[in-house]
Amino acid sequence: MSETEQLRPEVVDAIVAVLKGADPSGLPPSATKEEKDAAKDRYLSEFVAERSKRDRQTRAWELLLTRSYDEPPTWQRLFDDLSPDVVAELGELYDALPAGAQEEYARRYGVPSGV
Repeated sequence: MSETEQLRPEVVDAIVAVLKGADPSGLPPSATKEEKDAAKDRYLSEFVAERSKRDRQTRAWELLLTRSYDEPPTWQRLFDDLSPDVVAELGELYDALPAGAQEEYARRYGVPSGV
């Protein structure tokens, strides 16, 4: 790619914004195929990453809510009811846990390595 064919970050950003729902009137008419492809790749990567994060958050909640409670449980109560295998899986999902669950997990077991 020659210097005149290099990707312009502001153009790629503008295209990504439109893909996310922004007004297309702000698109530069001079966007190249490479810039459009780069924007599409970034948009799809972000979409997949966000979906993965949602899936991990859903799984974390499934593990935390092992049964129904008469009163809203505290984080401490939720963790009291967890089996060791669930605790291990929650450690793998630590980054997807709600803040209160992260605090309780860290208080009991420490912050998992790799976080």
